[in-house]
Amino acid sequence: MSLPVAAPEPGLAEIAARTHTLHVWVQPEDIDELGHVNNVVYLAWCELVARAHSDRVGMTLPRLFELGMVAVARRHDITYHIPALLGDEVEVCTNLISSQGIRARREYTLTRVSDNKRLAECVTDWVWVDPVSGRPKRPDPEIVAAFGF
Repeated sequence: MSLPVAAPEPGLAEIAARTHTLHVWVQPEDIDELGHVNNVVYLAWCELVARAHSDRVGMTLPRLFELGMVAVARRHDITYHIPALLGDEVEVCTNLISSQGIRARREYTLTRVSDNKRLAECVTDWVWVDPVSGRPKRPDPEIVAAFGF
């Protein structure tokens, strides 16, 4: 009887391929009637860092279309801790934590730079689909490798 084998821990190259960070500054249009960043803006920042990450590893939207697949969000789960305010610099980090078949999961942290306070955390489940039919499709091995899996 064979024993189950644990998946190997990712190396530095894989970790680097799975993560990305960018900085955004809160603009007047990000502020809602309560005087702080509107909830949908946090989600937009998460999508922005995910797209920047994909671009950085060579998986631009045109390249993904060439490969015949794109990732679409299936579910977002956001936990808000404290609000961001006008003028704040926010560090938005993403970590692609899993990729199995047609599904991938990203975690995000949003931190105010001035005091290192955690503003929010998000987890998004993504599904790879054919951009023409909209049907789920296993990602091309080139995509999986680009993201360090």
